[in-house]
Amino acid sequence: MDVTINKRVRDVMPDLKDKELVEKVVDEKPVKSRLVILVLMAVGFLVVILGAFIIYAMTTTHKTSQSSTTTSSPKVTKNVTTSKYVAGKDYKITYSNQNVIDKGVLDKALEESNGKNINFMMDTSEDGGNMAKVEVYYNKDKNLLVERLFENGYQGDQETHTVVYDVNKGKIPDNGEIPDGSYQGLPLVYKWEKLAK
Repeated sequence: MDVTINKRVRDVMPDLKDKELVEKVVDEKPVKSRLVILVLMAVGFLVVILGAFIIYAMTTTHKTSQSSTTTSSPKVTKNVTTSKYVAGKDYKITYSNQNVIDKGVLDKALEESNGKNINFMMDTSEDGGNMAKVEVYYNKDKNLLVERLFENGYQGDQETHTVVYDVNKGKIPDNGEIPDGSYQGLPLVYKWEKLAK
């Protein structure tokens, strides 16, 4: 039975020798599989490049939107971007709050009242602070910070504005300005001075 099948196959096959037929079939398979592999590699490479580009675009957009985030409220402007001014060169900060008020509480209050926004204080534009000096006194009995604000061009020891910050409420009261001299006798806990002219 086996012999008859082989004989029929030989009758149907063209006059090629078995060896030539096998070589022809063997030669065609690798070429087709190599083409398929090349196409798949090219598609994979494009997918990787496109994915990397999308990730880069997304992170760049996210960073840009983060660095330009600002919030504002009446008379207080906060800026998330880093300061362009250098401590010791453009301004000087002195803490003298030993055993009077916790430095963390003082710093938080100064951030809320805009006393830590160096860019704002150095800014001489209409929207800026235009400050030359800021002195902060602490009223321990009422848990208030009294800020003496000296704008550029101030004369003598006369502050331009005096503002109070309520540490308990975490804000400047509605009527945040207080009469001149109300800081007298209170301990000076923080001083900011503009050095750059």
